[in-house]
Amino acid sequence: MEIVNVIMAALFLLVILYIVAQVLMKPIKLLWKVLLNSAVGLILLLIVNYIGNYFDFSLPINIITILIAGFLGIPGILLLVCFQLLVM
Repeated sequence: MEIVNVIMAALFLLVILYIVAQVLMKPIKLLWKVLLNSAVGLILLLIVNYIGNYFDFSLPINIITILIAGFLGIPGILLLVCFQLLVM
């Protein structure tokens, strides 16, 4: 009977460790995803600025535009281009 209690305690400990690991890893995964998407957004902004240079058009590169391009991707770039054309 004592062996059953030890096995149940070990399983309970494994479940608790799994839950704690998931709670700690979720913010790290989210941060990694935000950083990766922001890098992709920066690259897209640089491409738009390189092509837009031929048409006398540029987008400012700052943290807000990088995050918008990173979170929204290509629709975010199109949003920024439309907004810049609206402001001009």
